[in-house]
Amino acid sequence: MKRSSPVRQRLAALGLLGLLLFSYPLVGLPSGGIAGLPAGVLYLFGVWLGLIALAAAVAEGRGK
Repeated sequence: MKRSSPVRQRLAALGLLGLLLFSYPLVGLPSGGIAGLPAGVLYLFGVWLGLIALAAAVAEGRGK
């Protein structure tokens, strides 16, 4: 059986982490607001940005 590369495994793990972080119980936790923006919106965009940054780091190979 052919083995997956470590990069593919890390990207798959990031996808699963994204599913976990975007699930309803975690998305519903933030309340209030910061600088006039709802905390839920900041959470969604922060997690999204973090996942993109981690995927870029894995794809570039800087995570060694």
